[in-house]
Amino acid sequence: MATLTLPAEWLKNWEKSGKHEFVQLCKELTEKTNHGSEIKDIQAALYEICSQVVQGNLKVDLVVTVLGEVMELRDDMSSILADVFSILDLETSALEEKNKREHYTQLAVACLMFVPEIILKERLDPETLESLGLIKQAHQFNQKIVKIKTKLFYKQQKFNLLREENEGYAKLITELGQDLSGNITSHIVLESIKSLIGCFNLDPNRVLDIILEVYESRSDQDEFFLSLIKSYMCEPLTLCHILGFKFKFYQEPNEETPKSLYHIAAALLNHNLIQLDDLYVHLMPVDAAILEEHKQDISEAKQTARKLVMVVLPSEKNDDKDKDKDKDDDKNEKPPDNQKLGLLEALLKIGDWHHAQCIIDQMPSFYATSHKAIALALCQLVHLTVEPLYRRAGVPKGARASVVRPLRNKRAPRPAETFEDLRRDTFSMLGYLGPHLLHDPILFAKIVRLGKGFMKEYQSDGKSDKDKLEILLSCFLSIADQVLLPSLSLMECNACMSEELWGLFKMFPYQHRYRLYGQWKNETYLSHPLLVKVKAQTIERARYIMKRLTKENVKQSGRQIGKLSHSNPTIVFDYMLSQIQWYDNLIVPVVDSLKYLTSLNYDVLAYCIIEALANPEKEKMKHDDTTISSWLQSLASLCGAVFRKYPIELAGLLQYVTNQLKAGKSFDLLILKEVVQKMAGIEITDEMTSEQMEAMTGGEQLKAEGGYFGQIRNTKKSSQRLKDALLEHDLALPLCLLMAQQRNGVVFLEGGEKHLKLVGHLYDQCHDTLVQFGGFLASNLSTEDYIKRVPPIDVLCNQFHTPHDAAFFLSRPMYAHHIVSKYDELKKSEKGNRQQQKAHKYVAACEQVMNPVHEAVVSLHATRVWEDMRPNFYVTFWSLTMYDLAVPHSAYEREVNKLKAQIKAIEDNPEIPLNKKKKEKERCTALQEKLQEEEKKQAEHVQRVLHRLKLEKDNWLLAKSTKNETITKFLQLCLFPRCIFSSIDAVYCAHFVELIHQQKTPNFCTLLCYDRVFSAIIYTVASCTENESHRFGRFLCCMLDTVTRWHSDRAVYEKECSSYPGFVTIFRSTGFDGGHKADQLDYENFRHVVHKWHYMLTKASVHCLETGDYTHIRNILIVLTKILPCYPKVLNLGQALECRVHKICLEEKDKRPDLYALAMGYSGRLKSQKVHMVPENEFHHKEQPARSTGGSQQNGPGGSGKPASSTNKADDGASEDGERGKEKSQGSTKPVSKANNTAAKVTTSNGNGALNSTKGVKDDKEKTGKEKKEKKEKTPASTPELKSELRREKHRDERTGKDDRATREGKEKTPKAERVKIDDKSAKDDKTKAGNGEPDAPRESKSKERDRSAAATSLKTPVPRSESAESERDHKRRKLDSHSPSHSSSVKDNNTELKESTTKHPVNYNSVDRSKSRERDPEKKDSPGRMKEKKEEKDRKERKRDHVINDHETSQEVKRRKDENGTNSSKISKSTSPLCDSPVLTEKEKSKRPKSSSKEKGDSVKAERTSTGGKKESRHDKDKSEKKDKRESAGGKEEKKHHKSSEKHR
Repeated sequence: MATLTLPAEWLKNWEKSGKHEFVQLCKELTEKTNHGSEIKDIQAALYEICSQVVQGNLKVDLVVTVLGEVMELRDDMSSILADVFSILDLETSALEEKNKREHYTQLAVACLMFVPEIILKERLDPETLESLGLIKQAHQFNQKIVKIKTKLFYKQQKFNLLREENEGYAKLITELGQDLSGNITSHIVLESIKSLIGCFNLDPNRVLDIILEVYESRSDQDEFFLSLIKSYMCEPLTLCHILGFKFKFYQEPNEETPKSLYHIAAALLNHNLIQLDDLYVHLMPVDAAILEEHKQDISEAKQTARKLVMVVLPSEKNDDKDKDKDKDDDKNEKPPDNQKLGLLEALLKIGDWHHAQCIIDQMPSFYATSHKAIALALCQLVHLTVEPLYRRAGVPKGARASVVRPLRNKRAPRPAETFEDLRRDTFSMLGYLGPHLLHDPILFAKIVRLGKGFMKEYQSDGKSDKDKLEILLSCFLSIADQVLLPSLSLMECNACMSEELWGLFKMFPYQHRYRLYGQWKNETYLSHPLLVKVKAQTIERARYIMKRLTKENVKQSGRQIGKLSHSNPTIVFDYMLSQIQWYDNLIVPVVDSLKYLTSLNYDVLAYCIIEALANPEKEKMKHDDTTISSWLQSLASLCGAVFRKYPIELAGLLQYVTNQLKAGKSFDLLILKEVVQKMAGIEITDEMTSEQMEAMTGGEQLKAEGGYFGQIRNTKKSSQRLKDALLEHDLALPLCLLMAQQRNGVVFLEGGEKHLKLVGHLYDQCHDTLVQFGGFLASNLSTEDYIKRVPPIDVLCNQFHTPHDAAFFLSRPMYAHHIVSKYDELKKSEKGNRQQQKAHKYVAACEQVMNPVHEAVVSLHATRVWEDMRPNFYVTFWSLTMYDLAVPHSAYEREVNKLKAQIKAIEDNPEIPLNKKKKEKERCTALQEKLQEEEKKQAEHVQRVLHRLKLEKDNWLLAKSTKNETITKFLQLCLFPRCIFSSIDAVYCAHFVELIHQQKTPNFCTLLCYDRVFSAIIYTVASCTENESHRFGRFLCCMLDTVTRWHSDRAVYEKECSSYPGFVTIFRSTGFDGGHKADQLDYENFRHVVHKWHYMLTKASVHCLETGDYTHIRNILIVLTKILPCYPKVLNLGQALECRVHKICLEEKDKRPDLYALAMGYSGRLKSQKVHMVPENEFHHKEQPARSTGGSQQNGPGGSGKPASSTNKADDGASEDGERGKEKSQGSTKPVSKANNTAAKVTTSNGNGALNSTKGVKDDKEKTGKEKKEKKEKTPASTPELKSELRREKHRDERTGKDDRATREGKEKTPKAERVKIDDKSAKDDKTKAGNGEPDAPRESKSKERDRSAAATSLKTPVPRSESAESERDHKRRKLDSHSPSHSSSVKDNNTELKESTTKHPVNYNSVDRSKSRERDPEKKDSPGRMKEKKEEKDRKERKRDHVINDHETSQEVKRRKDENGTNSSKISKSTSPLCDSPVLTEKEKSKRPKSSSKEKGDSVKAERTSTGGKKESRHDKDKSEKKDKRESAGGKEEKKHHKSSEKHR
């Protein structure tokens, strides 16, 4: 470069003039044209100025501005400056001064703005470029340069090393691409290819590759190219490698494998030109990656589902949604290219199912078909295989199926011609398809219709090939489980598919359907990621809808629920049921919102309800274990409402209840109860009003109109559905029998550790459901259906062990149907229209129908039962109903008047349209006519029944033993079991007793029956459940109502009772004695008896209230509430009850709220009844009854009058023990107070009211022997037979000798003197008793009874009395027995009351055994001499009877008047009230009490403490103390005299 030196002045004055001079110099140099020399000069100038900067003489920024001006002088100035920089680079890099290098670098960087980077990269070294920042690393830059240079200058191009000629390939492509429509064959083309290879030296492998390329572009010519390749190729592995290289070429990112390549690979596989295993290894991705992807999809789906179910805050929710959106976007940007799936799709399209199945098996379940293209290809293949069979058996009538073109591939699966052919390939294809059948709804419908076609063939085919059909059935069930139902879950709101599927499912038994639904609900949603997400989305949507569901938006919400449930009903209903179990107020809106469901959804709902009921994790009892859980009650209510409103199959639910009963579980009877109540309109409740109860005694129409609380209408269709379900599955009788058997199972098997309240509730539920269900069957089943299903009564009881009450309840409608049909037959056969002829025909029909029943019931009870009660009476009682006994005219009239008022209201209402008015009036008029016709029909029926009973009554009761025994059997076997069976049965029992009385039935003692009912209610009440208490109370109310009617009016009593055999008071084994007036109970004595009954009811009620036991208190309060219209009527008894109930209210307020509520309710109602109560002296007059001609006085059974001699009842002493046997035989004729006798019969030592106790089987043999002996002693003492017997005994005794006679004369004086003393004492006692308002009793026993009245302790049958008292009573008995029904019965009556037991009450065997032992002990002590002495005493009494009776009657008259005065003047004493809390007597009573020994007082106080404290004492100890007291009170003088006389006699 030429040197050019810049003047030093320029450098010094650079800013002023130097730079301007330099620029001017450069301009001059550029203007020169020296053929390139100007460039050198410019380079020299630029070099000079730049070197000055490097040396540090000029600043960089000053020089850069000048250079910028210079750059504009020429276009190539930047290149020139780059050369200068290159020279300076070399110079500065060699210098040691680093500051010059830095100056150079700064200058070069500053000039980058007008010198391009590309020029600098060409001219400068890599290190300089790195320092300038133009490249990153100089080392890499050098390497890249070397590679590029090597590639450019040293690499040799490979071209045609085999001397191939391009012309050959061109001719090859032309040959393969020619038109193949002519006579061109693969053989001809192959020869041409061989020639081209030989001529142009072509590579055979490259030729094969070109053939494949051309085939790929002409994939429609499969036949030509496949045959060509097959002829050309020699090694399959080579072809597989070439294909593998082709697939590998497309495995780069973002590359997409062409479908044509998949097609040729599939075609080659189909023709076995290559092996799948060889090609599979060349495909991507690997199987491990596919499995990992599948697992990831499942985990993501579960995580998504978890997020949907979890409660998330709004901010977190939005963040999660954004993240999910980003993930989805990323996935959409880079879709995976799975070559294995592409090949699978191609295989399916050409119909190569064998190879396609192999590929699918290599992947996870449903992974391949989760891709829509593969699913559609597989669906198309299934279409092809089922087409012929579908045309034959699946196309509905009138439908035209679309044409499916068959595949040209001969190796494709063969189409199915029969259902058996489906097993070859079709079922397996559908199994691989799984839930992804959703992509082809048409194929879905085809499969369903094929299933329907098969089921028709399956159901109609005979037994031939049954095994094959069973296999096919299981295949179709598997397809429904694995394919159809999951696919339906993924379909969006396709109601048509749901209905189509129901067309198939309804042909399956419900067991198969429910199994499918269970799999669908609990397992299917876990098998696939899509289903996991769908389940979570469905729950979220269901939650959204249920939160907003109300009664106002039922229609809108119902539509949403319907849409949601078309696809996923199990999930929706499961959530809905869980909500209903918590919130029962959702039941009504939910039921109303279900009207948009499909038939399949209704069936699924039934399954979901049953599954919810059977959930083992749910407790069916509340935590207190006393009530049924609320969730079970809610589901039961839902069942009743849903099954009534919608056409849902009931078989599954009914079978579930049946299975639960078989397993001994009665909780689920609540469901059956609700279903029958809602679907049939039959309501069971014990809270009926009197009007409703009256309506229930009429016909079906009257029951429907006035018998139920809620008028459930339009139950005809739902009742029919329930009936059909029961008959179709034969569940009617099994359910009845299981319920009947389960009643006792509730108590003894199921109720082991359960609370007593819950056990009672379950028992009531079981019983009520039985009554309700039996009523439904009776009113809905036809006569033939009912008779065909209910077996005879003996089979029911003996073979099925059905309780007798339930067995007759089930058989009763059958008897009624039989009688009516037989009666119609007889009427048609003989055309006689007279009423009498009709009645005779009815009686004949009854005999024909009921005679076999009479014979059948004989086996139900022991032979001794039928000795007193005929089987026809037993059957008549159990077979009749209230409909047969009376016509409720007032109820019919009331309902007709309601309808008339309704018609008038319709006419007066101007808002109702005319057409609607007309319809309503027609409906009411038709209903009115029906009621009137029904009333007329019932009246005729009742008349016929009463005529029949009038003819039968004489043969009802035989009374071979005693009337007491007869009444016991009647109560035990008939009255008590039925009166607590149902409310209407309770009314029936009371009416039946009244009917027997009105019919003047022989051998039936009405008084004794009523007495037994009212006097022994403690055990009955204690053993009842809550509902049974309601029914027993209603029964007592009806009985009391009848008694009150007789009590209130003398005329009514005289008309209905006075001349009736039921009120005869002298009982003889041969029947009543001609109805003499002296044998009948008069009106005033009957009022005494009624008062005694009221007293006994009060006594029993107070005892139950004082026990503190929950069941006792609850039951007696219920019973008292029921009998409130008729009891209490006496003021002091009402006050006693009121006081005790008030105490219960105070005690139970915080302890047992339900008892408190009952007591408060009763207390309030009792106070309102107080105005109707009367004092005791107004309830029954205590006047002296008229004397008989014989001079004896009449004593009513409940009257206050008492013979003075009866006081000696307690004064028997130890010397009279040997006389006990005879005293027993005469006890039936002794005029003892009815109240005392009843108390002796109905109380026990533990303070509880007792019914009759029973001896064991051993005593039965003894009893039969005693009965013969007692029959002789049944006649009262006033009869000639007894008198003659006494005379004969007297004459025999007189012949014993003068000494004996003298002894007897000595003895005659003693009883008379003592008798006067006793009379005085008894008069004092009677005064006390009259003042206290109590019935009279013997002195000692009555004082004990008064002491123990609060605890109602037991009094045994009166023990033997002293002979002095006995002589008077024997004489008085003849006159007084006619008015004492309690004690005028025979010995057997008294004894059997303590021996006979009923099924309703427990038996105290220990007390019976002790009483037997006590009876045997005196007999052992008796010696022959003692027996003789007793006979002498008896003769003495007979002679002295006439002398003493007048004096006794006089004292008795005085005493009775004092009693009356005392009763009227005295107030009710707390000590004598049944409510008496303290046994301590008032001072007045203490002063009136007769003096006794200090030992007697101590014992009585001790007895009072024992009874007041409620402590139980054994019967043996009590009897011992009673004997001790009696011995002391009898006085020692008489005993001493007896002993002295016996010594003299000896």
